[in-house]
Amino acid sequence: MLPFQCLSAAVKDVPPHITIFAASSLKESMDAITVEWTKKSGQKVGVSYAASSALAKQIEQGAPADIFISADAEWMDYLQQRNKIAANTRFNLVGNQLVLIVPAVSKQASISLKKPDAILQALGKGRLAVAETGSVPAGRYAKQSLIKLKVWGSVSNRLAQSENVRAAMAFVARGESPLGIVYATDAKAEPKVRVIATFSDLSHDAIVYPAAAVATASPASTKGFLQFLQGNQAKTIFGQAGFTLR
Repeated sequence: MLPFQCLSAAVKDVPPHITIFAASSLKESMDAITVEWTKKSGQKVGVSYAASSALAKQIEQGAPADIFISADAEWMDYLQQRNKIAANTRFNLVGNQLVLIVPAVSKQASISLKKPDAILQALGKGRLAVAETGSVPAGRYAKQSLIKLKVWGSVSNRLAQSENVRAAMAFVARGESPLGIVYATDAKAEPKVRVIATFSDLSHDAIVYPAAAVATASPASTKGFLQFLQGNQAKTIFGQAGFTLR
């Protein structure tokens, strides 16, 4: 048994618990990464998942987060402009792709996105499931692609908009929407949906997930985990989930 002084020293060496606010599309990967980090360091990590827009607003209002990982640069920029993140800790973590999905049981085999009326025809009388197009990154990317493909005008009044990308995917997984636009990693994580088309990277802004420490966080608490996120073990987990590595 360790003497009391040794126990005290060991406890002191473990960084205090940190809280991460992360885009909902990162859930499976971040859950796995935080488990590995806790095994390695002893530091406990809690993760709150939601739309990047909602998380950024919460941080702006003083929510107790230590690290923020956004699904786009815009919401990270939003916080940086308000001095809510430690800008010197910011880096681009991973990337992603945008895909069109159907329920796994759907008879729809594929769709050519080059045909302007293809999405509308596949919708039938249903609605296109997307994340909220005004503020949620996945929804904004979807809107950009639909505009680029010249189909926004015909489908904009046929949307089933959700608070985040996972909620949009759930509409399709449950068969409530015949089509949805989500990230490739979301579709890979949900066996009840199937990808029938991939949107060109040129049809929308680059999908980048920046990470940074929140300005009020202790650098000593967040430094180790931020470094771990950029290491080979985390990259392997992200890669297996389908994210593109930076």
